[in-house]
Amino acid sequence: MEAKKTSSLGHLPLLFLLTLASLSASASASVGGIAIYWGQDGREGSLAAACTTKNYAYVNIAFLSVFGNGTTPILNLAGHCDPSAGTCTNVSADVRTCQSLGVKVMLSLGGGGSGYSLTSTADARSLADYIWNNYLGGSSSNRPLGAAVLDGVDFDIVSGVSAHYDELARFLSAANSTRGRKVYLSAAPQCVYPDASLGPALTTGLFDYVWVQFFNNPPCEYDGSGSVSNLVKSWKQWTTSVRAGKIFVGLPASTAAAGSGYIQPATLTSQVLPAVKGSPMYGGIMLWNRYQDLINGYSSAVNKVNPPPPPPPRQTVNQSQVLPKNGSKKGHGSAAIAGGVVGGAVAITLVFLALLFALKKKNN
Repeated sequence: MEAKKTSSLGHLPLLFLLTLASLSASASASVGGIAIYWGQDGREGSLAAACTTKNYAYVNIAFLSVFGNGTTPILNLAGHCDPSAGTCTNVSADVRTCQSLGVKVMLSLGGGGSGYSLTSTADARSLADYIWNNYLGGSSSNRPLGAAVLDGVDFDIVSGVSAHYDELARFLSAANSTRGRKVYLSAAPQCVYPDASLGPALTTGLFDYVWVQFFNNPPCEYDGSGSVSNLVKSWKQWTTSVRAGKIFVGLPASTAAAGSGYIQPATLTSQVLPAVKGSPMYGGIMLWNRYQDLINGYSSAVNKVNPPPPPPPRQTVNQSQVLPKNGSKKGHGSAAIAGGVVGGAVAITLVFLALLFALKKKNN
C-alpha cells in the first residue's frame, strides 16, 4: 500500500513538468501578428472581407504610388476603384470594419513603380500634410477613401533613392504630440542590410513596425534547400541594428507572389520561427499579398497551427496624454505572451502544490 501511495506521488512531478513544457511550447510556437498588403488585385475581395477572416493584425492599403516633386499624390488601388472618379470612398466603411476588429489599417507609400520621390525638406513636409488631411486625422473636401481615419503610414520605398524619407517620418510622427493623435509608422525594407531606400529613415527610431522582405533577395532569404542560415543571419543583423517597436519576417504568400524566398507554412513553423523568435524584437510575419494569400491559404494554414493572439487595441492620443515617440508600445506583444506563460505556470504550480499537500495529508 505504501509503495502504491509513493508511486502516485512520484508521478505528479512528471505530470507537472510535462504540463509546463506543453504550455511553453504552445507560447513559443505562436506566429504573432500577421500583416498583409491589400489593394493591388481586384480579385482579392474587399478590405472588409480580408479583415473578417481574423487572420490579420495589420493591413497595408497599397499604394499611394505617385507623390513628390510638386505632383498631386495619386492612390492606385488597381482593379478595386478609381480615386479620381470618387469611387473609392466606399472603402471607408471597410476601414471602419477592420478597425472595429482591432486591425490597424495603414496607407502604404511607394511600391514597385517609379512615379514617386522626395526632392527636398519642403517636399517631405508637403506630403506629410497631404497625408494627414486626406487619410489621417485632418480634413479635406476630397478624401480619396472617404471619412475613415487610417491608423498610420507604411513606407514601401523601393526606388533606391533614400533622400528625405527620414524627414517625412519625423513630420508624420510629429502628429503624436502636435495634433494629439498617434500615427503609426511601418516600413518594408529589403533584407539586404542596410536598405538602399529606407536606411536613413530607419535610423530615426520612429517606426513601430518593420516588415523586412526576406524574398527576391537570395543572399538573405530562405534558400529552399532546407537551410535557414542566410535568413537567420540577416534577421539577427536587423534585430540588433534597427531601433523599432517590432520587426517582422516578410514573406511571399505563394510561389507566384515572388521570384524567390517562398517558405512552406510547415517549414516556417518548424524551422524558421524557432530560430527567430528568441529576439524580443520579433512581432510576427508580413505577407505579400492578399490575393496570393487568398488563393494559397497561407495565413489560414499558419493560424491553424498557431492561433493568432488578439490584436492590440487602437489608440487615440489626447493632448493631455501624449505618448512618447516610439518606445511606449514597445514590447507589449512579447509582454502579453510572457505574462500568459507566467500566469499559467503559477496556476499549475498552485494546483500541483495543493494536490501534493492533500496526498501527503491523506498518507499521514
